[in-house]
Parts: sequence; structure tokens; C-alpha cells
Amino acid sequence: MQALSRYFRVYVALARYGLARELAFRGNFLLKLFVEVLWLAIVLAFYETIFTKTSVVATWTRTEYMFFVGCYFTLLALIEGLFLSNCSEFAELVRTGDLDFYLLKPIDEQFLVTCRDIDWSCAGNVGMGMVVMVAALLQLQWRFHLGLALAFAALFLCGLAIAYSLLVSLMSVSVWMKRNQSLYELWWLFTSLARYPKEIFAGRFAGPLGRFFTWVIPVLVVVNVPAGVMIRKLEDPLLVAFTVPVAGIMLVGSRWFFRFALRRYRSASS
Repeated sequence: MQALSRYFRVYVALARYGLARELAFRGNFLLKLFVEVLWLAIVLAFYETIFTKTSVVATWTRTEYMFFVGCYFTLLALIEGLFLSNCSEFAELVRTGDLDFYLLKPIDEQFLVTCRDIDWSCAGNVGMGMVVMVAALLQLQWRFHLGLALAFAALFLCGLAIAYSLLVSLMSVSVWMKRNQSLYELWWLFTSLARYPKEIFAGRFAGPLGRFFTWVIPVLVVVNVPAGVMIRKLEDPLLVAFTVPVAGIMLVGSRWFFRFALRRYRSASS
């Protein structure tokens, strides 16, 4: 508990420093915030346009789909705000040898590399995503159920853990490749797939693709499972039971792979 308290204090200090740095250039920060919010507004307008032509998309009604979109944007904004900028800089740290300075510090390397900075401009998308989810629940006349709310929170954290694990695994490959821009294209592919309900991937060609990105690389469970449980209850208990252990397995596996990659890292002094 003392170690957790120490890391929490370090994280809070890093977050406060990052916010102070962003607010030193308020105009730039507000512009970044506006662009992020504008992007979400454009996406919502796009889906509203689609639902003027149809009432259901892949068995999801308009209101259910809006909850799904809100859940997706909240989760993606958290990943981008908390981890993405840090992980995207890892290749440069390896290439220049600046990673040495991080490895010398008396703190866990993965924590420092992936959590040292927060992109506060993503806070707007987190807030708007939550507003979209609440608005959708109100339109669905959803009655508060503590069990479902707790299940949604737990599965949302599992989705966050799966996305973080995928990002750390892609980041770790930089130790060998030095520049891994092409691998980050895979990350954007994963996030694009997570944007859609898994029911879309049906049929002769799309079916195998959907199963692969559900059971092998579990991208489709990241948003589908928490959103589905919240507004459709336990529609697929097997998928829910799969999501919880796979999140833990991927966290452990990505940490092992990151430390394995560090053992292959050649420092600037070597």
C-alpha cells in the first residue's frame, strides 16, 4: 500500500505539472480543446445523418448506438490523453538514447515511460463522451441498477486495460525497429475497428474478420462488451466472461514483453 501511495503521489505531481505547462500557453490549449470537441461533434452529426435514413444499424437502434459512440469516445480519449503521446515518443527515446535517463530513475520504467505526461486537451472528449452516454440513457428511460452500473464500470476498465496493453506491445517493438510509425498505423486500425458494433462483422467475408478481432486480438470487445452490458444487459455472457480474464492476461503479457524488450535495448553508452 505504501508503494501504491507513492506512485499515486508521483502521478498527481506529474499531472499537475502537465496541466500547468498546458495553461502556460492558454490559447494553444483552448484551440486543441476546441478541435477535439469539434471532431466529436462532427462524428455525432455524421451518425445522426445515417439514422435519418434508417432506424437500425446492425441491430442497434439510434439511441443505443449513440450510447455506444459515447462509450467509444470516452475510452479512446482516456487512452489518448493518458498514454498515447507518451508511447508515441518511446521510439525517439530509443533512437536518441534518452531512454537511459528514464532507466536510471528509482521508479518503475513502464510507469514512467507510459504515464509521465497527460494530454489535457482530451479532457473535453472525455466529458462530451460521458454527456452523450448519459443523454442516451435518459432517452432510453434507463432505470438505475447498481449491479449493471458496477458491471459497466468494471468492463469499461477491462476495455481500457486491453487497449493499453495493445499500445504498450506496439510501443515495445521500437527497441528493435527504432522507428515504428507503421506499427502505430496498426493502432489506428485497431481503434477504427473498435468504433463499430461487432454485429456489423457478419457474412462470408466479414464474419472471420470479426471473430479474429474478437477472440484472437480482442479489439472488438473493448467497447462492445461494456456498452452492450449497460444497455442490453447480459446479451452474450460468454463474451463477458472472456473479457475479464483476457484483460488481466494482456496486462501481464504486455508488461512481460516490455521488460523483455528493455533487456534487448542497447543504451547510448554501450
